[in-house]
Amino acid sequence: MTAKVGVERKLIDSFKELAMTIPVEKITIKEITDKAGVIRTTFYNHFQDKYMLMEKLFYEDIIQPVKPLLDNDMVDETLLLIFKNLQKEKALYSRLSRTSGQNSFEQIIRGLIRNMLIDYMNQKTSPAQLQLICQRYRWLTLDNIADYYAQSMTFVAISWIQSSTDASAEEVAGIFDIILTSSLKDFLNNLE
Repeated sequence: MTAKVGVERKLIDSFKELAMTIPVEKITIKEITDKAGVIRTTFYNHFQDKYMLMEKLFYEDIIQPVKPLLDNDMVDETLLLIFKNLQKEKALYSRLSRTSGQNSFEQIIRGLIRNMLIDYMNQKTSPAQLQLICQRYRWLTLDNIADYYAQSMTFVAISWIQSSTDASAEEVAGIFDIILTSSLKDFLNNLE
């Protein structure tokens, strides 16, 4: 582990510990650096603000571990691992998910998931295929598709981590898969 990564991880771990007892909006950079045992300048050498640190935390703990699965077309396994990783620290993510405003947790995770999906779709779709799709359905762009799925996944993830339900990661991933692969009409017909 490089020194840069080591310091960033110390800051992330410090932030995680503080976020378990203090709302994100009230956590100060000084509290983060004091707990991490570094000086304030060190924080700014790595992060612009605590929200950038929160983004790095989610990227490292949730997005980065699933990339190899997605790169190998293991979409169901990717979804399951995302929910399992959220479940490991559900209490933390529940607290973080209550962060609102311009740098909300929802906005941060939706952006990271969106970027992951765009990268995946770019790997799996040729420019000619994209052009054909966009000619046929002008609204159906790579960005809009990624936004739709990122918004859906973010909604399910936040609803689950904020709920008091004891639904497992496996159950939530399965429900999300059903929602993604069924039309509303099919979904309602299957309830009968």
